[in-house]
Amino acid sequence: MSDGRDNLEIAMVEDPAADLLRVLFDYKPLLQADIGALREGPSDALLVGRLEQQLRQLNPWLDSESVGRAISALTRISSVDLIDANEQGHIRLTYGTTLPYTDDKGRRQDRTVRYFDFDDVQANTFEFARQVFIKGPRQQICLDLVIYVNGIPLAVIECKSPALADPIGEAQRQFRRYEGRDEFLGLGAPRLFELSQISIALARDVARYGTTSTPPPHWAEWRDPYPLTSDALAARIGRTPTAQDVLLAGLLAPANLLDLVRNFIIFETRDGRRLKKIARYQQFVSVGRAIERIRNAPRPERRGGVIHHTQGSGKSLTMVYLAVKLRRLPEAENPTLVIVTDRTELDGQITGQFQRSGFPNPVQAESGEHLRHLLSGGAGTTVLTTVHKFHTAVPKRSSVISEADNIFVMVDEAHRTQYGALAARMRAGLPRATLIAFTGTPIDKKDRSTREVFGDYIHRYLIDQAVKDGATVPIFYEMRDARMRVDGGDLEADIRKAFPELRDDEIQKLKQGTRLQEKYAGAGARVSAICEDILHHYRTTIEPNGFKAQIVTVSRDVAVTYVETLRAMGAPQCAVIMSSSHNDSARLQRHHLSRSEKDKLIARFKRKEDPLKILVVCDMLLTGFDAPIEQVMYLDAPLREHTLLQAIARVNRTAANKTYGLVVDYWGDNRRISEALDMFSEEDGVLSALRPASEKVQLLESRHRAAMGLFESTDRADEDQCVALLAPEDVRAKFELDYQRFAEAMDMVLPDPKALEDPFPADLKWLTRIRAAARRLYSDPRFDAALHGAKVGELVAEHLRCDGVEELLKPLDILDPAFRDSVEEIRSPEAKAARIEHAIRHEIHVHRDENPAAYKSLWEDLEELISRRRIDRVSAASQLTRLEELASRTISLRRDQGAVEMGGTSGAVLPLIPGGEGVSDVQKHEVATSIARQLEEMAQVVDWQQKEDIKRQMRRAIKDSLRQSGADFAAIEASTAKIMSVARARLAR
Repeated sequence: MSDGRDNLEIAMVEDPAADLLRVLFDYKPLLQADIGALREGPSDALLVGRLEQQLRQLNPWLDSESVGRAISALTRISSVDLIDANEQGHIRLTYGTTLPYTDDKGRRQDRTVRYFDFDDVQANTFEFARQVFIKGPRQQICLDLVIYVNGIPLAVIECKSPALADPIGEAQRQFRRYEGRDEFLGLGAPRLFELSQISIALARDVARYGTTSTPPPHWAEWRDPYPLTSDALAARIGRTPTAQDVLLAGLLAPANLLDLVRNFIIFETRDGRRLKKIARYQQFVSVGRAIERIRNAPRPERRGGVIHHTQGSGKSLTMVYLAVKLRRLPEAENPTLVIVTDRTELDGQITGQFQRSGFPNPVQAESGEHLRHLLSGGAGTTVLTTVHKFHTAVPKRSSVISEADNIFVMVDEAHRTQYGALAARMRAGLPRATLIAFTGTPIDKKDRSTREVFGDYIHRYLIDQAVKDGATVPIFYEMRDARMRVDGGDLEADIRKAFPELRDDEIQKLKQGTRLQEKYAGAGARVSAICEDILHHYRTTIEPNGFKAQIVTVSRDVAVTYVETLRAMGAPQCAVIMSSSHNDSARLQRHHLSRSEKDKLIARFKRKEDPLKILVVCDMLLTGFDAPIEQVMYLDAPLREHTLLQAIARVNRTAANKTYGLVVDYWGDNRRISEALDMFSEEDGVLSALRPASEKVQLLESRHRAAMGLFESTDRADEDQCVALLAPEDVRAKFELDYQRFAEAMDMVLPDPKALEDPFPADLKWLTRIRAAARRLYSDPRFDAALHGAKVGELVAEHLRCDGVEELLKPLDILDPAFRDSVEEIRSPEAKAARIEHAIRHEIHVHRDENPAAYKSLWEDLEELISRRRIDRVSAASQLTRLEELASRTISLRRDQGAVEMGGTSGAVLPLIPGGEGVSDVQKHEVATSIARQLEEMAQVVDWQQKEDIKRQMRRAIKDSLRQSGADFAAIEASTAKIMSVARARLAR
């Protein structure tokens, strides 16, 4: 390293780091002479003199001999390796050391020695030293910065010049040498890392942190100076914060450092290896905000909320960290913790995470009765359960399990099951519990919103941020299609010939009701062509890098067809994992597996060296399946929205040398991807469109009266007489409408326990029974198409031929809206026209918030063209020409978004300015310009769209400017919401 680079390292990295610690957090600097005076020798990591002083202050009952024993507990750790030593050291630092004590009356008892005061941060001493030399067994190391708390080295910082090609990599190599591991085995000073908890690499604009023995891919950035805001940090240090400023402020703020050491470090065993993990910033911030809300909520029912952390970013560990914090929260008074999932597999996964993390005594509920017993047993229990067990745990509305207010319920993947009767039973059984929802996919925007049920967001960590942070790898999406054609004569004629006894209407029902889509998907010719394509792709693209694959099919029958075809083609080892039933065909039963057999296959798949390379599934392993070794998902099923997002997230886990995950979609229709990704664009104003709870209950009551009105003068016990009232067809039609509206109202009120109050559930069940009886009595016998399904499937397969697999869309990042770039790959005019149409729709949908007026015009032109094709049968070639013209307009619109002729942000805002009486166009233009200028200035703050204080300032500025237009209150509120949408779309950095 040259002197110039040394100077850069000191001036640009080490000096600013030391200044921040001293000025911002009042860390006291120690000189090398101080270090020499406070420690016993050059090999010592502990500042024994400072630790002895602090031990006496924190534990006044200690005598000199006991002080020596307490220090020896940290300096004489017997272990099998460095991780074992560090774990023992962490336990002693966080829980203290037990020593015998004799009181004034001569009575002996054990007492715990505290090394830190975790409750009163100011009672500890925070110091740092630069250029600390520590002598190891074979060599001496020099540490750039060491952070001491009460004389204990809790963090080590390595500074590197920003001019280096890979400063973080260089720092990580240094830490391996300091720890004496890997290529530096036997070197370094590993005794330091028996107690050190955080390792930090700084290079000004890049900064990473890890902990003992953290592999390089798992070193992470820290992007939030919580509890400071970015603006507050900038104001405190007098400049724009660098990446290293943010990391140091977030990790080493005294309260944060002690909190991290005590509550956010876990040790777990994976594949026989002991690992140490420390929280990422999104986990630390979300738990901190949850605790803030619990402490400060004005009412108990406002203590909960939603934590939305994208799939693969460590949501299960966040639940563990929150549970640890709640256990130690004085206000919670030894709380009861309930961890709720909606699937047995997830219940087992999260139970395993809690157990591996060493969380004390988590109990998995075995049944509803067992769950009720566990929750009735007093405070302090941690229970893990599926939501379905509440059905028997809370048999009716009045079956309250506990009215304690120190019960905290953490619900995983809350969007899936937390709106129905099961969730209502949970709330009825635990009426005063605090509910916290965890979700890895965007929440529902409709009237059963997770936010409406649980409360507003506590914290959000979205997919683009996770990719940016390296918490997940980017996912690329590729679309392929098996070119199928019908051959061998008239399929419909053959169907009629095979079923001569069926009428025309029954033939139509047969074609509609035999799951023809599934028959098509499972046709031997199609599956063979796709399997051939999969094997070529896997062997050339995925397998050489050492990664594995998952194939998702439309049904269990098709899954079996896939695995049998792959094996016949000589594929790498593959297995099918699916649910089973006693009524399965002999073909399916040949592939049945016991639970333990499935677990063994999954464990084998997760091991890199195991020859099991491909798993074929239908609906299993699409959620809660964490396998970093999986890089590609071959998708041949029409998954949508949450299910699709959760499925494709199987490939986004990080692993060594894994730079991306890939989804190869053979089902086609990229609109499913667009619709799923659209769920991420949730607008802040969604809650304002929801019906208030009181209004929903009133609606339920009125619709209940309407549905029961027909039977007011009838003895309900005589169900035959009630059914007879439905004989007239018009009466049945009205009853059907009233019934559906009542059921819909029940669905809207759930999971509010009010929906379980009499007479709503009982009457809905009774009406359902009457409805079914009337259908049986008055409807024509139903034609069961399923009885003929197997034969129809055979006929379809006989007529299908495959002309190979075609690539419709080359791999693109799923967060990239530029689907248009691949249009030229599609050959036929019809397909090309459809592809351009989809691309334009997607482009408009993604960018219309940036300039609503301009994109509205483009949208209207597109809709008119599509409508004309339907009405006038415009030829594909003609439509293609017109669509290409629209595509050109779309490209120009995007290219010119910031141009003068479009008016930039002010041009996008101008159409949204409401006009009052006597307000000229010139005045409106001035208002738009003023708003745009203010928004652009405020948007200079990094990640402003995540900061509530900045968004509040923006809204205030907009409203102040709009008042000049003379608009009324309602118009100003509406325009403000629209302009904020434009700001989010155009000014996000």
